[in-house]
Amino acid sequence: MPVSARERMKALVFDGTALAERLVPRPRPRRGEALIKVRCAGICSTDIEILRGYMSFRGIPGHEFVGTVVSSSPRRLAGSRVVGEINLSCGSCPLCRAGLGTHCTTRSVLGIQGRNGAFAEYLALPVKNLHIVPPSLSDEEAAFTELVAAACEIPAQVDFRRSHSVYVLGDGRLAAMVAQVVRLKTKKVAVLGIDRDKLERIAAVGIETRDLKRRHGKLDRRDFVIDCTGSPEGLPLAAELVRPRGTIILKSTYQGTLEWNPAPIAVNEITVMGSRCGPFDTALDLLERRKIEVLPFLSAVYPLGSWEAAFRRARAADAFKVLIRIA
Repeated sequence: MPVSARERMKALVFDGTALAERLVPRPRPRRGEALIKVRCAGICSTDIEILRGYMSFRGIPGHEFVGTVVSSSPRRLAGSRVVGEINLSCGSCPLCRAGLGTHCTTRSVLGIQGRNGAFAEYLALPVKNLHIVPPSLSDEEAAFTELVAAACEIPAQVDFRRSHSVYVLGDGRLAAMVAQVVRLKTKKVAVLGIDRDKLERIAAVGIETRDLKRRHGKLDRRDFVIDCTGSPEGLPLAAELVRPRGTIILKSTYQGTLEWNPAPIAVNEITVMGSRCGPFDTALDLLERRKIEVLPFLSAVYPLGSWEAAFRRARAADAFKVLIRIA
């Protein structure tokens, strides 16, 4: 049957070659899902990598969002402002039964793998994935939840002590969130980057920074090095800066391959740990209690009709977080 005008919505659709604004059918929520009117959505490094071929994704990208529930079961969620976890797991495989749903082998991922995302007027997600946004948080602050949650996954994986020393590699939005979260656990944290203006913005929220372009002499080695560079150069640098028997934590994903001799990992008996999505409830709690500052890292907000300008801004070297206002 043809789709009526009322059942269509504006969305940004990636066909494998180009991103374009189109009119497409609204999503039809399945049982246990909610229909959400998107208020705003953030452009993430992953979205930019998708446009370069990452995950071979086709459809509507975007996974960082805040929206209003239009309809759901239970009905009490209708009208609630929400953010949503992005992994949709089967719930029945051995990994899901072991509590590892984010690693479900048949999962879909909002705007990244097998599931249309948030660069649209509406999206659908399971009710179990949704978290109600505290009224004290603005849409702009709430749009950082997925990013802050990713940072919160690190202390969920690692038992930091106050005496531990940490480097965070990279000077972007993820590095800024990770450094703030880790600083709550240990007192010796420094962000290493190459963009002076970005490093100054990070330093303004009380984080020690080092400019890799202007360093003199060797940097001390640290217990933990967290790679947030989004670059293949991150892991080799991390291996130089972590102490023997220290730990490298990889937060970076990118389209491409790494050509590098991993001998230092074996010689120095270094632990390498991957870290991905994290706890939304913890992130919302930190945001509500103002333990993490996010608005200093909001570079711009664009309407949906100016999405091309928004993506140009997000790709700029000096950009942190760029949002697209949908509703």
